[in-house]
Order: sequence, then structure tokens, then C-alpha cells
Amino acid sequence: MRYEPVAWSQVEGWSKDRSDEAWNAFVSSCGPLATKRSEWSGVCANARAQAAPGTNAVRSFFEQQFTPYQIVNVNNCGTADPVGLVTGYYEPVLRGSRTPTPVFATPLYAAPDDLLTIDLTDLYPDLKGRRLRGRVQGKKVIPYYSRAELAKSGALAGKEIVWVDNAIDAFFLEIQGSGRVTLPTGETIRIGYSDQNGYPYRSIGKYLVDQGILSVDQATAQGLRQWLLTNPDRMQQVLNANPSYVFFREDKVLDPSQGPKGAQGLPLTPQRSIAVDPRFIPLGAPVFLSTTYPAADAPLQRLVLAQDTGGAINGAVRADYFWGMGPDAGESAGKMRQQGRLWLIWPKGSVPTKP
Repeated sequence: MRYEPVAWSQVEGWSKDRSDEAWNAFVSSCGPLATKRSEWSGVCANARAQAAPGTNAVRSFFEQQFTPYQIVNVNNCGTADPVGLVTGYYEPVLRGSRTPTPVFATPLYAAPDDLLTIDLTDLYPDLKGRRLRGRVQGKKVIPYYSRAELAKSGALAGKEIVWVDNAIDAFFLEIQGSGRVTLPTGETIRIGYSDQNGYPYRSIGKYLVDQGILSVDQATAQGLRQWLLTNPDRMQQVLNANPSYVFFREDKVLDPSQGPKGAQGLPLTPQRSIAVDPRFIPLGAPVFLSTTYPAADAPLQRLVLAQDTGGAINGAVRADYFWGMGPDAGESAGKMRQQGRLWLIWPKGSVPTKP
């Protein structure tokens, strides 16, 4: 991939966006980014000095302080392709209980004690951003249990955080990475991503398409949910086609209006935050996204912040758009599989490099 500098007039939809709606998310992300990259310290200080700027002021601020770089994939022949995949995600709301019952029978688990997370960056710099996960067997470190193996291993006994009333919702919660759980007492807790068992994410939608069970058009989140509901005898087999398993942590909901925390440790902003591959786009960086609304041709062009990551988000021109919380957001996220373009917004006087 490469970053290609362009004029602001070449950024599709830039002049039409209500960019002030992304301002607070930008300022909150700017601080952590500036501590890691010196070229951001000046623009972040200038941003903090602004007093609630309007749309025109925000647009002017970015045009004066930044240069847009279109992110393109480059194939082996040197041909550049600026188009990539844009999907959507959201924060689901589940029903659960602190204790298991016949209704609340599906547990959500914290990370098990025997899960090892190994960072080999110091020995192998090429593995920067990659971590190995496994467990000790004798004197060897071996792969951790897959999804199918975990059910038989007993490794998760005692690690239950909460029990929910729907196994399908629990599975999709792993894909979203976080969600809220409403308890019978009326209390709402937030369940956030903690760790993962080390296996790559495999799409059950692709599995069902490859098996000839669903068409590509049917393999939306809604279509997958309906198929699982009508085929309960095959549900576990299909879920096990994804060997990846996500472990959670419990977070208190201090402000119900705020989104879940992303990979930066900051609350996500509905329709202004995206998940990216941090090997290509630095966490916290502003990005301009040009795509279309789910299952439609209407343009969706917005200034967003790269505040999150995901196991299925791989590649340079790749984004997962955060829609917000609840069923309406879930409806949009589940249908979203669009083509799109990305522009990395970078401080003037410096050239972006891979993180």
C-alpha cells in the first residue's frame, strides 16, 4: 500500500460534511496520538485551544493544519487500487443474569488463567503488532483451545461474568467486541473485549455460502441470525466453523450516552468512529471516509476517527463503521458491506509512515 497526497478538493464529499460533529472525538484522540508521534504535538495543542468551532471553522482548521493522503492498495504489478471494503458494527443490548437459570443459560466468559499472550516484537521486529496466544503443556507452548475445544476443556469453569438468554446474541457479541447487558434488577452493565484465543476470525457467513446453503446476498447478519434460528440442530456446528473465541471484561456504564471504549481506551462516537487495521492506519488519526449507506447508493461521506480495531479488519483500505447502540444501529451495521475509499489526514510538514 501507499499514501498518495492529494488536494482537499479531491477528497470526495469533504466540503459537504458536518465535520464539527467529529470535533470532540478528534480532540480526545489527539492527546494519546501526540504522546506517540511528535509531529502531532503542535496540531493537537492548536486543537485544544479552539472553543467549540462550527462546521466552517473545523473545515478551515483541517485545511490549514493537515494534508489528506489517499490510501491505496498496490498489487504486484504496481497497479494502485483506492477501493476497499467498508462494513459496520454496533453496540448490542442483551438480557442477562448474574446467576444461571433455565432462561439465562449462555455464559459470557472472562479470559482463562492458563491463556498466555506472547509478544515477540523485541526478537522479531517483523511481528510488531502481532501477539501469539497459547498455553503450556509440559515444557512446550502449544496453541490455545479453539472454539470447539473450549466447550470440552473445562478451562472456562469459574470465569463466567454473566449469563444471557440467547446463544446467537452471545456469538454476535463476540463479533461486535462489546455490548450492554440488562439484568433483571434493572441494572445495565457493559461487556468489553478483553482477549482472544489466538485463532483468526472465520466468517460463518462465508462458511454457509461455501457450503451452498446461503447466497452471498443472504449472508447478512440478519440472514445468518434467521438461518441459525431455524436450524438449531446445526447451530453449534456452524458457530464452530469460526475457531476464534473472544473473552470479555465487565465495565460500569458511567455515562449511558457514551459509546463503548475502543482500542484507544476512549469512548467511540456513533457514526464518527471506525475500526481499522493498525498496521496501516495509526490509532487516533482522523480519516475521511467515502462510501454509501448500507444496501444503497446514497453517499455516506464523513470525517471519522480511527479509534478501534477488530479481528476481521485486515488491510489498508478497510474500515468498520461504528453505527451506535441498539436495534436500529444493528440493522444498519448488519446490512453494511459497501465499497469505499479512505484518506488519511496527516499534519502538514510531515509524511505519514506505517505505524
